[in-house]
Amino acid sequence: MSVHLILFLAFGVIALAGAINLLAQTHPINSALSLIAVMAALAGEYLLLGAEFVAAVQVIVYAGAIMVLFVFVIMLLNAGVEEHTKGSRVAVLFGIPGMLLGSLLVAWVVLHHSGTEAVAAGALPGAPKTIGPLLFHEFLLPFEITSILILIAIMGAVVLASKPPTAPPPIPGATISGPREVN
Repeated sequence: MSVHLILFLAFGVIALAGAINLLAQTHPINSALSLIAVMAALAGEYLLLGAEFVAAVQVIVYAGAIMVLFVFVIMLLNAGVEEHTKGSRVAVLFGIPGMLLGSLLVAWVVLHHSGTEAVAAGALPGAPKTIGPLLFHEFLLPFEITSILILIAIMGAVVLASKPPTAPPPIPGATISGPREVN
C-alpha cells in the first residue's frame, strides 16, 4: 500500500468517527467540536487529492468561521444537554431500511449510469488562479445567495434567542381598578 492510500484511509476513518461522534453526543458544544474534526479530516483528504485551495478554504471558512458562528449561536441560545425521547417505532421500522435502500439505489445509479470515468488525482482545476474566476464570475449568484442565507439564519437565531419583555410581577395586595370618578 502506498503512503497516499494509507493517509487517505486514515483521514476517512477520522472523518467517519467524527461524524458518528457528532451524532452520538448529547451536548451541542461537543457535537460542534466533532464537526470541526470532520472538517479538518476532509481538508486532509482534499490535500491528498491535490486540491490545496479547497483544503485551505475548508479550514479557513468551514472549520474556522462557520464553526465559530455555530458555537456563538449555541452559546447565545444557551443550549444545554439534549433531551432524549423514546423515539418513533415507525422511524426505526421504515427509516433504517429506507435509508439503506436509498443508499444502494444512489450508489447503483452513480456507478452504472453516471457516464463519467475515474479522474486522476490532481487532474481537476484546484489552483486559486483557476478557481477565482469560476467562483466570482460563473458561480457568483449561488455564492451570494449562500452568504445571504447564512446571514438570515444568524438573524433568526438571534431573534429566537432573545427573550420577550415580560410585565413586572404584580404587587401583592394591590387591586386593579378602573378610572376614578371625580365629583
